[in-house]
Amino acid sequence: MLGLIFVVLYLMVFFAGDASGSFTNRLKPKLGLDLVGGTQATYIATQAGGTPTKEAMEQARTIISNRVNALGVSEAEVVIQGNNTIVVSLAGKADDQLKDLAQAANMRFRLLTGTTMDVSAAALNPAAPSPSASGAPAPSGSVKPSGAATPKTSGSAPAVKPSVSSGTGGQGGGEAVPSATPSAPSAAPSATAEAPAATPTASSTPAPVAANVQAQRKAIEQKVGAKLWAQAEALKAPVDLSTDPKAGLVYKPFAQLTPAEIAALSPAMQFNIPTIGCEQLNKRPNGSIDDPASPVVACYEGQAKVTLDQAKVTGNDIDSASPQLDSQTGQWVVSLNFKSDGQKKWADLTRVAFNATSADPCFTAVQSLYGTDTEHCAVAVVLDKEILSAPQIQGVLTGSSQITGSFDGVTSKQLADQLKFGAIPVTFTAGPMQTVSATLGIQQLEAGLIAAAIGMALVAVYAFFYYRLLGSVIFLSLLLSGLLTFGALVFLGRTMGYTLTLAGIAGFIVSLGVAADSFVIYFERLKDEIHEGRSPRSAVPRAWHRARRTIISANTITIMCAVVLYVVSIGAVQGFAFAMGLSTVLDLLVVFLFRHPIMTMFASTKAFMSPRVSGLGRVLRRTPTEEPGSSRVKEA
Repeated sequence: MLGLIFVVLYLMVFFAGDASGSFTNRLKPKLGLDLVGGTQATYIATQAGGTPTKEAMEQARTIISNRVNALGVSEAEVVIQGNNTIVVSLAGKADDQLKDLAQAANMRFRLLTGTTMDVSAAALNPAAPSPSASGAPAPSGSVKPSGAATPKTSGSAPAVKPSVSSGTGGQGGGEAVPSATPSAPSAAPSATAEAPAATPTASSTPAPVAANVQAQRKAIEQKVGAKLWAQAEALKAPVDLSTDPKAGLVYKPFAQLTPAEIAALSPAMQFNIPTIGCEQLNKRPNGSIDDPASPVVACYEGQAKVTLDQAKVTGNDIDSASPQLDSQTGQWVVSLNFKSDGQKKWADLTRVAFNATSADPCFTAVQSLYGTDTEHCAVAVVLDKEILSAPQIQGVLTGSSQITGSFDGVTSKQLADQLKFGAIPVTFTAGPMQTVSATLGIQQLEAGLIAAAIGMALVAVYAFFYYRLLGSVIFLSLLLSGLLTFGALVFLGRTMGYTLTLAGIAGFIVSLGVAADSFVIYFERLKDEIHEGRSPRSAVPRAWHRARRTIISANTITIMCAVVLYVVSIGAVQGFAFAMGLSTVLDLLVVFLFRHPIMTMFASTKAFMSPRVSGLGRVLRRTPTEEPGSSRVKEA
């Protein structure tokens, strides 16, 4: 049985998971930050209105830690430094894993109310070619109730659609499925012929402007000039360059504003001023369009500026999110289940989009974006500053939904994890990222391994001296336990992200003491049985029966301690507990599947029957005339 476990384990080591490279490389465990060095990233909170509270920072640290662990990274260090900084340390080169960790992941569902092409380049250089219809963003799909043909992929951009498994559509009843094909794009508006929709909707009441934003606007007014500021503020629609291509040149000073200054402008100014383009809008500070009570301006596909209504549905209305492989399309999707109140909000939002008439601003906007043959308004799915998709709503959606598009297994899981763990309550900006050296850890590891090797050598010498033939059982058992532990380390590191650190190595070394204790318990019980006058052959099963309970009890207590320590601790201490618990469990396997069977085999050999060879020579035995239980004994 133990041989079968070894075969299965090492087959998984060499061939399971993402095993690649030579056999030598496949046998390398995943090492921690203190052994191989790694990457350290700093995130600085930029909370509006001052320093964030301790509760908000702790919640942010927890969410970031959960995101790190969801990436399959174990024993990452996520700590708060000072009042507004979080430092994350990961083993190895982890730049790509760290760059999006502090993304707020604020999900917003907003009605699309206006659209215009990004004409900033043409406004600054009238001689340059204007954006044409061919440059219009492609539609990202649509949503409608049942009755459509077999679903197909909805294009390169993600789209929100009802979940085929449980979603239901209104109006027509039945199960909701995505449309067969995305709506065909028509000639999109260009710089020379635009029909923009109204900027903010009538229902979008502007929120009060904060004092710090008012101060920023005053500074910008002085920077661009009071006359130009007043002229820009009075704009009711995007500047039309078709009649006068040079009309945008007057607004050139706005092109010199920083992204942070652009974020301080009102949504109407961001949308209407022609020299403010997508490059500036996309670089606005994190959190610039997070306020759900305010209409906002964003860029779609990097080519069109769009106005979005207040967020009627947010990430807080999502109950769960999970990555799934769509059985009909073969594409990765992120499945969303809304809370009860959230589901009602989602149904109300899709009802507004579905029942909109040609008089509604959102209807004009979606026609400008997708073509004149569209029939319903669109809802934009916004994650932080990015519009994931803006699908037309072709039914009142009352079931679960999906975010679909150009996802793979990694990106769909990343988005699902961000939504599942919640939005970070504090806005962060990325600070310095640096490489951490492992020199100190390697030196400590070498010293620890040397000490462990000396200790193991002394144990082996003592075992062979005191137990003689039984010392070989100890040596082989520890060797097999070590091989099992090593194989488990490699496999868990590759499949579950377990990272071996100095603390983990300490846990494995401590577990060797527990393993040695079980030998002493068994062998001393065996001596007691022979001491009572039994032959080695009969003493082995009886000693095993009497020692087994003690061995199980001792190992169970160790495992329970490891579990409790793992649950209540974090970081390196958690790694120590996991290593100790894992090696103790594997030692129990060796005890039951190797030690007892080999002792039974040895009991039938002549060498084991010889007291001097077996190591049982210094026990007391009875003369042939004495009955068991008699106190008259002599030394062997």
